[in-house]
Amino acid sequence: MLVLVLLAVAVPWRLATESSPPLLLHRTLAAYVRVPGTPPVFAWPREGQAAVEVEGVGNSWTSGGHAPVPIASVAKIMTAYLILLDHPLRADGQGFVVSITPAEVQEEQQRAALGESTLAVRAGEQITERQALEALLLPSANNIAELLAVHDAGTLASFVNRMNSTARKLGMLSTTYTDPSGFNDETVSTAADQLKLARVAMRQPAFATIVDEPSAELPDVGRVTNFNGLVGSNGYVGVKTGSDRAAGGCLVFAKRVAVAGRRLTVLGVVLGQREGSLIDAALEGAEALGDSVAAALHVETVLPAGTSVLTAKSADGRRTIAVTAAALQEIGWPGLTIAVRVSARPAMRSLRAGERMATVAIRGASVSTTGAVAERSLGGASLGWRIQHLL
Repeated sequence: MLVLVLLAVAVPWRLATESSPPLLLHRTLAAYVRVPGTPPVFAWPREGQAAVEVEGVGNSWTSGGHAPVPIASVAKIMTAYLILLDHPLRADGQGFVVSITPAEVQEEQQRAALGESTLAVRAGEQITERQALEALLLPSANNIAELLAVHDAGTLASFVNRMNSTARKLGMLSTTYTDPSGFNDETVSTAADQLKLARVAMRQPAFATIVDEPSAELPDVGRVTNFNGLVGSNGYVGVKTGSDRAAGGCLVFAKRVAVAGRRLTVLGVVLGQREGSLIDAALEGAEALGDSVAAALHVETVLPAGTSVLTAKSADGRRTIAVTAAALQEIGWPGLTIAVRVSARPAMRSLRAGERMATVAIRGASVSTTGAVAERSLGGASLGWRIQHLL
């Protein structure tokens, strides 16, 4: 009799105090979604190699294969990058100063006689780091590449070793540097590798400032012009030309664009252009590619409102779904694949219709988020289920 009395008291108390198990959640939205529509066709060069990316928008795209090829003076990007890593320049700074020796005058004359790009120098002349970088990156002076390399590392061999070790650290596995100027045909790389270098080099404020100069005033020689004729027009802000018989026409380029009030950068590389004058061929190929990528950029709806994100299941098998409360949009183009993150609330035991179950986020040029809300209410486990699982 006592047992029955205790059960009569304990069972209602247990039913009243026992909480329902947490709802079981199952993600129904894929980890990656594709922007609907027909992908754009970029204006890839008909020859050579090319690579392009948009800052924060997807990955890079390439054409023309991945075999290492000569890159001519594009190699000077790595030279400038290493100099600025070791000797950072302030926005208005001039950096270190080098004095020109008679041997360096003779070397410049010998290079000029061979038809190389050089900066005329005189013994005793002093050149600042900024002026040397301007000579290196605008009129592409080979003698200044060697001067900077020796000043930085003591010997050409030591500097070239550092160029190659830095390339490996940046994941440029198809790149081999044999000299700091790129005059040697055995200095080879790929468009995809040079895109990796351009990405980090353009994060150096002094580098980005110098390659965006249409011209510069240098000691003794006066004003020199940037070989990159795109700079200063239609959003182009760099980066570096290269051309010779082995490499053809080459250009690493950067183009600023504005989409929906957000400023983005199109980075690209074209190598091995030979249709006409080599530098002009590179400029034309790069401009067509850069403009076509910029024109394709629009605000796209990645996830419409009402997209299914999660299912929630109670212990007794009843269900509801969570859907996006608002559309998620991102800058890109149709066909672009974008990662989607879903962060669910922990240990939910019941839901009201419209209650937030999770946060949905996509990350591209920016981060966009919305809530995933329950379509209908879902209570805890039913009384029948509780009685069944009481003991």
